[in-house]
Amino acid sequence: MNPKYVPSGINDSKQLNPQQRLKLAKEIRGAAEDYAVAFVGSSIIDKINILNATRQAMRLAIEKLKIKPDYLLCDGIVVGATSIQEQSVVKGDTRSISIAAASIIAKVERDRLIVSLDSQFPGYGLKQNMGYGTVKHLEALQRFGPTALHRKSFRGCLKIDITIPRC
Repeated sequence: MNPKYVPSGINDSKQLNPQQRLKLAKEIRGAAEDYAVAFVGSSIIDKINILNATRQAMRLAIEKLKIKPDYLLCDGIVVGATSIQEQSVVKGDTRSISIAAASIIAKVERDRLIVSLDSQFPGYGLKQNMGYGTVKHLEALQRFGPTALHRKSFRGCLKIDITIPRC
């Protein structure tokens, strides 16, 4: 972040409503000296687990940065496997503006991705449940089966008894 301009209202993304997140994400992008977002697919998550996939996505995002950081603050975990010094900050999105800003950007980008998938996978209510394991999402999994984008390790997929695997 440009220390001369830090948008006001930055907080843990889970404490903000969607409109606040969108507004702040735009402001953060404008104030940030650099930022990057990376995604790891469901098949990778199934292979290496959600924690290691999160670390992998963080490393991919770091690699995409034009301005390499000299220090990493991470929300509750360490990235590892980089030459950059880092510190894990428990509940970092409530204790660090940088971590909170990153959480807002990440949440907004993830939500955009999920909303874009809603029309490809009608019936799952992705615009409403944002891909989370809500009752309606779990009911849709039972009714339609999992898509190729669902994690096989997702509890909703584990409980489905289908003869042709669709995850």
